[in-house]
Amino acid sequence: WCYPKTSLEDLCAYSARIGLKAVDLLKPEEYLIPQRYGLVCSMGYAGAGDIPNGLNRLENHDKIEAAFRENIPLAAKAKVPNVITFSGNRKGMSDEEGARNTVIGLNRVKKIAEDNNVTICVELLNSKVNHKDYMCDHTAWGVDVMKQVNSTHVKLLYDIYHMQIMEGDIIRTIQENIQWLGHFHTGGVPGRHELDNTQEVQWDGVMRGILATGFNGYVAHEFVPAADPFTSLRQAADLCDV
Repeated sequence: WCYPKTSLEDLCAYSARIGLKAVDLLKPEEYLIPQRYGLVCSMGYAGAGDIPNGLNRLENHDKIEAAFRENIPLAAKAKVPNVITFSGNRKGMSDEEGARNTVIGLNRVKKIAEDNNVTICVELLNSKVNHKDYMCDHTAWGVDVMKQVNSTHVKLLYDIYHMQIMEGDIIRTIQENIQWLGHFHTGGVPGRHELDNTQEVQWDGVMRGILATGFNGYVAHEFVPAADPFTSLRQAADLCDV
């Protein structure tokens, strides 16, 4: 979604050329396209709710489970290691009730993920700037849910952009909770633009902090380029290659 004027084919070709390994956030019908370029889809959409309507409401669980039953096997076949889902917005619900409901929902679907060796990732997003009222907006809430579900195939998508806005303390938080984190996103703060010297995160330091944990998954660049997108993507890749 960060490259709306670029075809997926062109994005894959360029990503492979600069040494990237994967492309994030593709729909099931797109899962196999990166393979033409020696890449994989590192995080797939699987129809499992959306940002405002997610796992924190029991009435969404049937639809989310049905989507996962259909699409997680497709992800496994296409060697997509992760699929994304969301807590949903509060809409007046307490965080405690939302956590209980999210645990119930994830417990319903975790065996689908385990049986297919695909990881379900619940994304951490900021509710301060971009996604007002989103429930999974602090690492502690997400980790509490992960601990209760307790599956190696259910983890958090730790979006560094969003968590810098909400709580900061990025490296320590990552290192203390790495067993519950399955995937990372980048994005410059403020503005969600390039990872450059106008931003408040020292990106190479964060990458070294992740590397020190032994994490062997993916870090995906999810920023909106303000300049030439391919130039910006290469610069981000070089900066984060530690």
